[in-house]
Amino acid sequence: MNQKGLLMVISGPSGTGKGTLVKHLLKRNNRIQLSVSATTRNPRPGEVDGVNYFFLKEAEFKEKLAQDEFLEHAEVYGNYYGTPKAFVEDQLNKGQSVLLEIDIVGALQIREKFEEVVFLFVIPPSLKELQRRIKTRGTETQEQMAKRMDSALEEIKELKQYDYVILNDQIHKATRLIESIVEAELASVKRSQSYWLDLFGVGR
Repeated sequence: MNQKGLLMVISGPSGTGKGTLVKHLLKRNNRIQLSVSATTRNPRPGEVDGVNYFFLKEAEFKEKLAQDEFLEHAEVYGNYYGTPKAFVEDQLNKGQSVLLEIDIVGALQIREKFEEVVFLFVIPPSLKELQRRIKTRGTETQEQMAKRMDSALEEIKELKQYDYVILNDQIHKATRLIESIVEAELASVKRSQSYWLDLFGVGR
């Protein structure tokens, strides 16, 4: 009998290092899995169905959407993206904790549909550092940079919707903080009482 896994949502402004943080976390923890999203866009070279994404035809995606089979969904540049509910629930029931790296709009959709979720919001050490990180990419014009910074400020205002703030100033420190949160949440009576009472056969 497995203790049910933990569902986590991680969000934050572009440039905070979410992707790097998630990769580092997954590399250190084999009981945490990144959720596989569904999409209607075509696979890119090297992408594998069921590993990188679940690749669906638009009609198939819309049918699943009508049947409420996604925890959250969005349309981006003419393609649909969504988090399959069945995949997430299957992993959680196996005792695997699942991490979703999604934007704030998607996170709020999940809050409405799933009760036991831990919401993590990643922030940079400062706006100056965030600007430096975005500039280092070398992919944005000055105008795009200004829009990124304005967007970041608006997103940071929404951290009140989340449970924990993860300051990503040092990757190892931020990773350990998330690991501590996972351990504490899995050990909370609210989440684990059914598992332990059943294990010791004392009922609920």
